[in-house]
Amino acid sequence: MTAAVQTTTKRTFDLGPAVELVSKEEGHRQPLAPEFVSAEDFSPLEVAYDFGRVRREDIEAGPRNIWRYKKLLPVPSNVEEIPNTEPGCTRLVRADRLAKALGVKRIWVKDDTGNPTHSFKDRVVAVALAAAREFGFDTLACPSTGNLANAVAAAAARAGWQSVVLIPATLERAKILTTAVYDGALIAVDGNYDDVNRLATQLAAEHETWAFVNVNVRPYYAEGSKTLAFEVAEQLGWRLPEQIVVPIASGAQLTKVDKGFREFGELGLVDQTPYKVFGAQATGCSPVSAAFRAGLDVVQPVKPNTIARSLAIGNPADGPYVLDIVNRTGGAIEDVSDEEVVEGIRLLARTEGIFTETAGGVTVATTKKLIEAGKLDPDAETVLLITGDGLKTLDAVEDRIGPKATVPASVDAVHEVLGY
Repeated sequence: MTAAVQTTTKRTFDLGPAVELVSKEEGHRQPLAPEFVSAEDFSPLEVAYDFGRVRREDIEAGPRNIWRYKKLLPVPSNVEEIPNTEPGCTRLVRADRLAKALGVKRIWVKDDTGNPTHSFKDRVVAVALAAAREFGFDTLACPSTGNLANAVAAAAARAGWQSVVLIPATLERAKILTTAVYDGALIAVDGNYDDVNRLATQLAAEHETWAFVNVNVRPYYAEGSKTLAFEVAEQLGWRLPEQIVVPIASGAQLTKVDKGFREFGELGLVDQTPYKVFGAQATGCSPVSAAFRAGLDVVQPVKPNTIARSLAIGNPADGPYVLDIVNRTGGAIEDVSDEEVVEGIRLLARTEGIFTETAGGVTVATTKKLIEAGKLDPDAETVLLITGDGLKTLDAVEDRIGPKATVPASVDAVHEVLGY
């Protein structure tokens, strides 16, 4: 159930409607602080709120970015007045040609490639930065598989902060360059993402003024993903979709999309209609999919080996909560091969003109697989989350696509290639 509370707790920080942190396992409560694990039950902490009254018209009157939802986020009341990258309000595309190709009635694509650094990570980083500033940090940091690196480096530059970004040394070249250009401290680490994440946790303990967005300020950072759910519901005309397919890395995005839908329903902003949540993973890093298939409620860590590097988290922190949500809503989790990932990228591009990175290829290919297996209802309205731009992962397709032919500069030569 969504953590919404009435409380008389004294609030030291201006974080809008946020009032406390609450542990996800046993519900232990503690004051707002840059902490991410409960000292009582050692489970993740998340933000609890006292929302008060929130109306559709107030949201609609807000800015064309995620701050239109500031009354539902752990951010200062004047957040939109402070320099930030202003992410959000990306387009929701009715994907009729994709729907026809997949043999379903209606599909919408939530295209988050339109964010400032071309991925949904701009949303979560903007919220994390706003909270970090309130807590008195002065450096923005993260371990990253790529998109988060871009978003943190850009957000820090916009805010006038230093950034410290840790990445696996094997990260895609495009994501390295699109982080380095902001001139922060970009450090490549020999090892996979789980190695990098452990290093970040150690550094967070040693540097009190560094806000590691997905470590010590993770509870606030993760809340940014709710804005995907908020926008989908608002763009659908203030209603919830019947089905939604979400890529899984740490699993936080899927859990917060569900939380966003539930908060909108509890506040009366939408009717509390049923919806199913589906998860998508690459087979080369599919611990949550494997657990779902086996009927388990725990996730066994794996060593990632997939082209979908932005999803390559072998020990996903929110894996068990993803399983809870998918089972509660009647959804499913599936995984797809690297070959299917590439075909998913190409299918979305040729049907809807949207070039997604490998994570989006996972989402599209998994949707196809779920439909073919009879797990996803072809007559139900479905939303796909496309979370990153294909220009970041060109290496995934560069050996498979190119010119149809190279010809002399003549009309006849072109006609010959085209079969005229």
